[in-house]
Amino acid sequence: MTIPVRIVPSRPPERTRQGRRERDPSGPERPVEILAFGVQTDERPLLEAAFDAVPGGPSVRCLAAALDHDTAPLAAGYEVVSSSVNSVLDAGVLAVLARGGTRMVAQRSTGHNNIDLDAAEELGLTVARVSRYSPHSVAEFAWALALAVERRVVRAVHRTRDFDFRLDGLMGRDLHGLTVGVAGTGKIGECFARIAHGFGCRLLGWDVAENPACTALGMKYADRETFFSEADVVSLHVPLVPATHHLVDARALALMKDDAVLVNTGRGGLIDSAALVETLRRGRLRGVALDVYEEEAGLFFLDKSLEVMTDDTLARLMTFSHVLVTSHQAYFTRDAVGQIVGATAGNVRDWLAGRAGENVLVPAGRPPSR
Repeated sequence: MTIPVRIVPSRPPERTRQGRRERDPSGPERPVEILAFGVQTDERPLLEAAFDAVPGGPSVRCLAAALDHDTAPLAAGYEVVSSSVNSVLDAGVLAVLARGGTRMVAQRSTGHNNIDLDAAEELGLTVARVSRYSPHSVAEFAWALALAVERRVVRAVHRTRDFDFRLDGLMGRDLHGLTVGVAGTGKIGECFARIAHGFGCRLLGWDVAENPACTALGMKYADRETFFSEADVVSLHVPLVPATHHLVDARALALMKDDAVLVNTGRGGLIDSAALVETLRRGRLRGVALDVYEEEAGLFFLDKSLEVMTDDTLARLMTFSHVLVTSHQAYFTRDAVGQIVGATAGNVRDWLAGRAGENVLVPAGRPPSR
């Protein structure tokens, strides 16, 4: 198998079999170098700048390939690796990392459902994430998707590129006065609700706890059945945990209005994709916008244009003209990515200094003696 690897040319530091840095008897100790997986082209200069911000601090080596079973051996000799949101960090991958000398995993995302935290703790690996970044990036993109679906923007653009300027099939609705359901009213959900309030929408919320800032906007919290049955637009902003896996299942989809719009910029596993296909096949829902997909690992962030699409569910979803799929880019703004890589560099520096900040998920490992 050919792995697309793009590496920043630099020489890795000398290391022992345990992954610790060796001191060169003839000179000063070499600085730590971090191996970062799944680095996007636009992300790389920001990531390098974040680690270069502190003179003498850790440097970063960037790979385009995501971390998974095939690429994990590349991390041999690196005490610290940084993973992307679509990396696979199950027990098998973590074991390979640990055997190669890795002692810390710094994930460049808030979500961490792709990491087996129990296995990391057993292996003595420290795991950190980014607990927060600009909520506006995701909230604004969710509304961009909702508007694109509701106002048939993609269909219109495809037509006008062929010089077809008819309006047939392009009629939309005013957002003003519609009921917008926000599932998950944390920071991102709150930003999404504020934008909806600006449109003049009625706000409906679903969460384990009410957000006073949302209730101040006039949001009414409802049970699951009421939430799905009354909302004209449903946007998902809850974390993916066992309780929210397939939150939008066949039952929830059956409750939704025939002309409702569903938007997911959270995690792919929040929606039962097979049930969604069946719902769309029956001619229900006005539109669906997905920036995430439950089987996106190995697909999103990669160029698959010259390959046969073997994921039948995703291929079927994309045959519907009122379904819009983007490749997990809601967070991808200069502001948000800058905050993410800055926090990641800070997590690594804290670990090297023996500090455990709020972003640490598994504080099992210990930094090397300095």
